[in-house]
Order: sequence, then structure tokens, then C-alpha cells
Amino acid sequence: MADMKQDVFPVVHWFPGHMAKATRMIKEYVKKVDVVIELLDARIPRSSANPVISEVVGEKPHIIVLNKADLADPKETKAWTEYFTTQGMTVLAIDSKSGKGNKQLVKAVERLSQPIIDKWLKKGIRSRSVRTIILGIPNVGKSTLINKLAGAAATRTADKPGHTRGQQWVKIGKNLELLDTPGVLWPKLEDQRAAARLAMTGAISDDVYDLESVMKQLLRQVKENNPNLLVERYKLKPEELDDMEQLLESIGRRRGCLVSGGVVDLDKARRIVLADYRNQKLGNLTLDGVDEEPVIIEDTIEYDEK
Repeated sequence: MADMKQDVFPVVHWFPGHMAKATRMIKEYVKKVDVVIELLDARIPRSSANPVISEVVGEKPHIIVLNKADLADPKETKAWTEYFTTQGMTVLAIDSKSGKGNKQLVKAVERLSQPIIDKWLKKGIRSRSVRTIILGIPNVGKSTLINKLAGAAATRTADKPGHTRGQQWVKIGKNLELLDTPGVLWPKLEDQRAAARLAMTGAISDDVYDLESVMKQLLRQVKENNPNLLVERYKLKPEELDDMEQLLESIGRRRGCLVSGGVVDLDKARRIVLADYRNQKLGNLTLDGVDEEPVIIEDTIEYDEK
């Protein structure tokens, strides 16, 4: 994957108070569970990994779940699975909407919790359910996964990031309980390329980041991954891909994003491309590469956690 540092600058300035509160709550909830499930977006496994979660998990049995694998590049998902495996992690790729991989997830929880169950049996404890928590950033699919596992709309889901309300234990089968939690971002997004990718996938609210910068990065990655797709999707001429500054304007003209005087409404064009990516009309594109280095911006904003 090509270096895109020239397009990266601070784009995200957001850390709502409820996120800081949720972080403190999660630290308390983790103490009450036996197994932790960390849900990552398979399109951005590194960018969607909240370092706060790694800190609070500690020595608890821990499963990495690459959700939305149906939206990601299968080869990249395999590479990320191998990467986490070499780190000694239990890792699964799933699609929470369709339920693909859910049975394997339950089996993995049961396997990791077996030593705990054995200790209970030695103490004469036979009735306690294994408790697990699903942690992850906003909009990564936690509530959808619980709904599928429970077989009913057990938790409220929302299209807007960070809008799962309340926490509740959900019974899964006879011996497993799941606790849903709010999605949690972290207070300092030092890697602004990761921040941009969080924005692309909808983990960050669309009204709090610089759309122009984000879309430059997205178009560059789509072009590098599959230039023919851009040509076909937006009826472009191949040579129109050569100038990244003019590419968005060309897309806007093809899509009729014109205002008085024949001027292209670039903001409207950006939102069309963003929606196309999120709706999988720009292919199965994984944004994070296993071998990428973070892009650190020195003047990254630190967010108010009060």
C-alpha cells in the first residue's frame, strides 16, 4: 500500500463527554466478566483497535473478532488473522449481520472459559453462567452481533455512532451471558490516518471531521486498489484518474453535482463517493495494511474528557 503521508493532516476534533464516561464504566464492567470479546472492523483492524480496551482487558481471556468481513478484502482479512494469531491472540472473522461465524465465536468463548469453569467445579459451583463482554468502537456492530446471537432484538441498534443506550446482560443458550456496552473512542487520536479511516467507515460522526481531507485519502486508496472500478462506477476516462485534484470534480460532473454556472458542488460529490464506499459500491476495500506504520501529527487535538 502506497505512502499517503502527503494527504494526512489533523481531520478529527471530537471526544464527547459520554465517551469518557463510557471508558470509566467499561473498566468497571471488565472486572465482572470472564471472557472479553473485542470487536474490530475488518476493513480497519488497526484503526478500530481502541488502546484503552487493551489496557483494561489485562490478563482476561481475550478474543479478537474481525466483524464486517463481508465488506473487507478477503486476502487482507486473512493477513490480519495471521497477524493476530502470531501475537498469541484468538481471532475470528465474522459478519454479524448475516450471522456467519457466530457459532464459531460461541465455541471460542466456551473453549477459553473452560479453565474458569473447571475451577468453579472444584469449588462446587455449578450454576453460574460464563459472562462475557463485547467491546469496540462506535458503529462496529456490537448490538447487531448480540441480536443475532440471542435470536431477537435484545439490544437497541442505531445507524449513528455511539447510540447504543444502556447496558444489559443478554442470555445466550444455557451457560453464556453477554453484556452490551457503548462504543468507545479514545481521547487522543495521534494517528490521523487512522482517524480519517474511522471517519470513512462511519465510526466518527460525519459532522465533526474535515470531509475534504478524508475523501482525498479514500479516493487515493480506491484508485490504488482498483482504478478500473472508479472508471466504471463514475463513467470516467482512464486519464481522468491521473490528476487527483481534478478527480473529484470529474466524478461530480458525471453525477450531475452542478450548481449555477456549471460549477461542481464538490461537497455533494464527496458525500456521494463516501456513501458509495460505505454501501460497498467501491469494492471490498480494506483500508488498513498489516505492514503500515502510523502517521503521527504533532499538533493532534486532545479532547475534553469531562
